Amino acid sequence: MPTIFFYGPDLEKEKRRELIRRFTQAASELTGIDQSAFVVYLRPSDRDRVGVGGQLLEDVMKKNNA
Repeated sequence: MPTIFFYGPDLEKEKRRELIRRFTQAASELTGIDQSAFVVYLRPSDRDRVGVGGQLLEDVMKKNNA
């Protein structure tokens, strides 16, 4: 069973539906696997729980906005 994981911001329910629909559609078209086989997991990722370049994303964002 093909699986897609997406780590990103927490989205409203309608946006989650659309994201899942589009991920599944694109993956199916590109791989030739039927859409019914795909599982999509949407995981929220807060800036204080993600690392980029060895630093917390929260810290990187603060530096870039300063």
